[in-house]
Amino acid sequence: MEKIWLKNYPSLVPHQIDPERYASLIELIEESIEKYADKVAYIHMGVEMTYRQIGEQSAHFAAFLQKELQLKKGDRIAIQMPNVLQYPIALFGAIRAGLVVVNTNPLYTPREMEHQFSDAGVKALVVLANFADRLEKVLDKTPVEHVIITEVGDMMPFFRRTLTNFVVKNVKKMVPAYHLPKAIPFRYALAKGRQHALTPIKVDKNENAFIQYTGGTTGVAKGAELTHRNVIANAEQIKAWMSGKLIEGQELIITPLPMYHIFSLTVNTFIFFAYGAKNLLITNPRDLDALVKDFKKYPITAMTGVNTLFNAIANHPEVGNVDFSHLKIAIAGATALQNAVAQKWKETTGCAVLEGFGLTECSPVVSCNPLDGNEQVGTIGLPLPSTEVMLADDNGEEVAEGERGELWVRGPQVMKGYWKRPEATADMITPEGWLKTGDVAIIQPDGFLKIVDRKKDMILVSGFNVYPNEVEDVIVGHPKVMEVAAIGIPDDKSGEAVKVFVIKKDESLTKDELKAYCQEHLTGYKIPKHYEFRTELPKSPVGKILRKDLKAEEAAKIKA
Repeated sequence: MEKIWLKNYPSLVPHQIDPERYASLIELIEESIEKYADKVAYIHMGVEMTYRQIGEQSAHFAAFLQKELQLKKGDRIAIQMPNVLQYPIALFGAIRAGLVVVNTNPLYTPREMEHQFSDAGVKALVVLANFADRLEKVLDKTPVEHVIITEVGDMMPFFRRTLTNFVVKNVKKMVPAYHLPKAIPFRYALAKGRQHALTPIKVDKNENAFIQYTGGTTGVAKGAELTHRNVIANAEQIKAWMSGKLIEGQELIITPLPMYHIFSLTVNTFIFFAYGAKNLLITNPRDLDALVKDFKKYPITAMTGVNTLFNAIANHPEVGNVDFSHLKIAIAGATALQNAVAQKWKETTGCAVLEGFGLTECSPVVSCNPLDGNEQVGTIGLPLPSTEVMLADDNGEEVAEGERGELWVRGPQVMKGYWKRPEATADMITPEGWLKTGDVAIIQPDGFLKIVDRKKDMILVSGFNVYPNEVEDVIVGHPKVMEVAAIGIPDDKSGEAVKVFVIKKDESLTKDELKAYCQEHLTGYKIPKHYEFRTELPKSPVGKILRKDLKAEEAAKIKA
């Protein structure tokens, strides 16, 4: 297919990037540490750490892994913690020691932890004490040999550290009792590492940097093998896309999305580290009052988030008292950005929120709306530099222009494959290097991409395709609606029917009022047949609404 976006928008996206810009992520990290040594790298709960301090502490941690734990290049280490200062120290230290990082969701159940640690062959684990009780239940069933435990305030000055850890454990009761007698305190690991010199490691760019697990929505969670080259390439692609918008050493990005999530990992953690930016870490983005206070306190210039987070901030009662004049970039990913949310955000902040698209298997970003004012709400923008896309039918053939098809991607950010799953890899990546995203899309005449929906989320009503994104986008436009999720449920007459789960913004909203609104804005077969009001919707840790959980609930009702 002709690259329409290059023909019509040659100034928006450079054609190519150099995925060999760095020999490895080690080089990227160490270059930034040296280049921005005296600048603040991270801010957490009012505590600042400079690039030099991050460099020193991560070197101590790397030396501890090498000399005390005797871990070798290629060994897997899991990191299981939210956004605290210890995360980048452990992450950069592990990479500088030549290890492969297995990012682990802190909210995983013991069963999920057991699967991931066993599947990846994890030898060492860094975990926040708040979640250690779950680890205790399965540790002897995993290959984990070394456990390093940290507490929220571990990188704070002495008195504040002591008070913070005491309050978290004894006042807020956020650390359930656990018994892991061989666990090593994080601060002890740093102290021991300080006694050794870090042995520099050479890593081939095609070796794994991460085994990043997918959500497992289609079965057991699989580990995407992301190489140093994959992540470097995606970082360079996004830097090229942001070219001219950011100033080295002068940006302040807020990070409410967890850094263990691939979106935040690549964009917030690596790209902005390479820019010499300050990174304001948010441990609990659901505490909206505290989050809005941070917006008041700091001159934030960049932000990444998901649709629900942008929606919640834009509707916060104090948001009108925030000065957003410094904000240059707001990027939405991980799930579809709804038109009403995008409009409300821009009206509130004066800064457009730009929707992008990606997936774990692509390190993750594939496309994004441009930063030059030509963004199109409702699209996922244009492919990044050095990224090819095509739309394919069920037979793997390219669809005709203007037709819907599964979005396929090819580029240097595409993963090596699934860890120890050659068959799953072959199903996902064609011999020609095309990765099948599982998302249904269209390419507009101007080259902008628009995701219609996930193939497996499509609802079939009397033979007609209904895409949940479209239904949700219409309903959230109702002034009395805060959030909505749409799924298909079995129906005797139509095969499937649309059911929506709605959170009200205004308690006066009724089902009849909402149905009348849908009848005005949707074709007959797309109008929901069932409406259910709720006070909350199931969400992932990054705020993505989980349709699969709603489907499971409905399936359970049928069985009962």
